[in-house]
Amino acid sequence: MGGALSWSSLHSFLINIGGDSALARDLDKSTGWDQTIKTNAILADIYDLLQIIRAEIVALGGTKPRKIKPYPRPGADEDKKRKLGKGAMPLTELRKWIKERQEHG
Repeated sequence: MGGALSWSSLHSFLINIGGDSALARDLDKSTGWDQTIKTNAILADIYDLLQIIRAEIVALGGTKPRKIKPYPRPGADEDKKRKLGKGAMPLTELRKWIKERQEHG
């Protein structure tokens, strides 16, 4: 690619930029509230609050409510499953690892 961008190309790009872009959000502060992702997030929050209210009502009846599970959100479960290492690395092993990276990198 490279080269300069003509004014007509820039105009065409800006006219066709999506409503969820940073530029659109900056120009129109109400942009984004019609986006599906915000609706889904709000509905998930409402679901979670209803589960809390339900648990409180059950507790008032004298029985122990079941554990409240929040509505699954994208990416939230992936972070919990990701494990790095098994624990602390001994200092000698860390120094050896750093030395190996310095020699090969």
